[in-house]
Amino acid sequence: MLTRTDLRSAVPSPVELRHALPRAEVDVDAVIHQVRPIVDGVRERGVEAALEFTERFDRVRPESVRVPAAELTRALDELDPAVRAALEESIARARVVHAEQRRTDVTTQVVPGGTVTERWVPVARVGLYAPGGLAVYPSSVVMNVVPAQAAGVESLVVCSPPQAEFGGRPHPTILAAAELLGVEEVWAVGGAQAVALLAYGGVDTDGAELAPVDMVTGPGNIYLTAAKRLLRGLIGIDSEAGPTEIAILADATADPAHVAADLISQAEHDPLAASVLVTDSVELADAVDAELEIRAKATKHSDRVTTALRGKQSGCVLVSSVDDGLRVVDAYAAEHLEIQTADARAVAARVRSAGAIFVGAYAPVSLGDYCAGSNHVLPTGGCARHSSGLSVQTFLRGIHVIDYSEDALREVAGHVVALANAEDLPAHGEAVTARFES
Repeated sequence: MLTRTDLRSAVPSPVELRHALPRAEVDVDAVIHQVRPIVDGVRERGVEAALEFTERFDRVRPESVRVPAAELTRALDELDPAVRAALEESIARARVVHAEQRRTDVTTQVVPGGTVTERWVPVARVGLYAPGGLAVYPSSVVMNVVPAQAAGVESLVVCSPPQAEFGGRPHPTILAAAELLGVEEVWAVGGAQAVALLAYGGVDTDGAELAPVDMVTGPGNIYLTAAKRLLRGLIGIDSEAGPTEIAILADATADPAHVAADLISQAEHDPLAASVLVTDSVELADAVDAELEIRAKATKHSDRVTTALRGKQSGCVLVSSVDDGLRVVDAYAAEHLEIQTADARAVAARVRSAGAIFVGAYAPVSLGDYCAGSNHVLPTGGCARHSSGLSVQTFLRGIHVIDYSEDALREVAGHVVALANAEDLPAHGEAVTARFES
């Protein structure tokens, strides 16, 4: 089921690996021309345009953008007790992890009378997106809201597409998750029009203000990603997320049933989802293929899973050793990386590029999706080489506060003037010397 790439003779160079490894092809620029009119329409006509696009794409027109508070309360009251208990546990574990990420202000004395303080200030207002396409994602509400709250963000709005079967409201489980987290503002709008409305704000159908945000986070489809790209600068964004992906580095000690189940779990998200096995064991690769044939047919979303596993973004990469496998997974820089090898902790410690690393047989990616305490909003498409997943830091801005006395400035004035003149910016130096003119 998985296309094989054999690198046992020699692992290619980093340049060659980028071309050799399976990867989903997502061309955001190709849909920019479709998204730009949506963004422009919302900028010019606000809520009316957003509702028109919602009716066109989601086949439902909500009475208002903002979901009434009573609907959030009702959704939580009617939530399956087992799902509520699971969400409460997920929230509790995420709060424990994210509480440790909050930075404190630090003041450094550079010289006597001269200090630089780094202040960490939360973004004032953020929009948090929870998808609503092939699946419903209350877990994404948790993963976006918890770090924003831990950062001290004062104003939060959760956006999720309206559902025709729920009277033009987002899925009730989304609303229930928001209520559990203490989120008071939820908008029934999705896709590119959601990002545009978050960026520009507007006036709801009942005359209430929909205030614009400073940042938008959360995953979505290619059209939402294109809107993020168009509006970046007016708003901050977390990333341009692509289809989800898993890479598993495994050796002969791995259980093929575990490996196959985990590959399928990511393929379940989307026909474009990437599931990649990297192994030095042909026997394991064969056993995993056999398991995939059985399990893919038996799972609920079999067609979606099979399409993803057979796609060119998925595959099995054969290497001659775990060391070579590490080179491959570092070049791939997976959103989710599982290590299922002998001495998995030691191998995991050597990984340099991954959104999140899952160590050993009892840390599957689905644990991280829900209840590990980690965040599941992670970099995709190789961006883990240079970017991190969503965290408290996403919602904080570091501001340097410079405080120098007269003596401290006088002591360094000559160096400032010398560098200003070296850059042919003499007025920069004069801004210093002017303070010491008689």
